[in-house]
Amino acid sequence: MSDPSLHPAVTLRLYTDRKCFGPGVAMLLRRVRTLHSLRSAAMDMHMAYSKAWTILREAEQGLGFPLLHSTTGGRNGGGAVLTAEGERLLDAYDLCERELRAAGERLFSRHLAAFTGADSGGPGEDL
Repeated sequence: MSDPSLHPAVTLRLYTDRKCFGPGVAMLLRRVRTLHSLRSAAMDMHMAYSKAWTILREAEQGLGFPLLHSTTGGRNGGGAVLTAEGERLLDAYDLCERELRAAGERLFSRHLAAFTGADSGGPGEDL
């Protein structure tokens, strides 16, 4: 169900000379954290495994450090876990995004709330 009323949508993306981390990479890493597998995380997101690897490689290249430690199959099976830096980045990203959204809500309320209701006078009206 969609919300037809005016509201903010704040997202956080990290850049070097190109985009290297954002909501999609964060979601992929959260699912790897839970499912312990990049393949399972990709499937859970209805994404091709090759696309998940491409997204991950591009993020790691942009950031300059690995996000996942993967092991191939065998007796104990394969799997993936976030590296220590990957864990720290994801935790910091999630915290920063929560705080950014809260700040966005406050700013929206302060500056744009008058445009949300049908009764609002719109621009130029006294509030």
